[in-house]
Amino acid sequence: MTPIETQTVYGMYVFLLAAIIGYYVIHKVPPLLHTPLMAATNAISAICVVGALMVTGASESPATTIIGTIAIASAVTNVVGGFLITDRMLKMFNNRKKGGK
Repeated sequence: MTPIETQTVYGMYVFLLAAIIGYYVIHKVPPLLHTPLMAATNAISAICVVGALMVTGASESPATTIIGTIAIASAVTNVVGGFLITDRMLKMFNNRKKGGK
């Protein structure tokens, strides 16, 4: 195998393991812990934004630039959406403390 094929196989292996482990971790989380979990996934997505910026900034080829740009857009959308959802969930808990229903 060439080094590129080896890296591709290792990358696919890591992706597959991360997907399986991520599914089981998220599936086992009780509803009470969803807000802290959302905050953690927002932090992970922010790290993905930094990584995508590095890939896009290297711009070794046009394909790298396009894929990096798509990764940046996806990760930023995930971060913003996650913070909006977390904020909305926290507001629901604040209303209950102040005498709301």
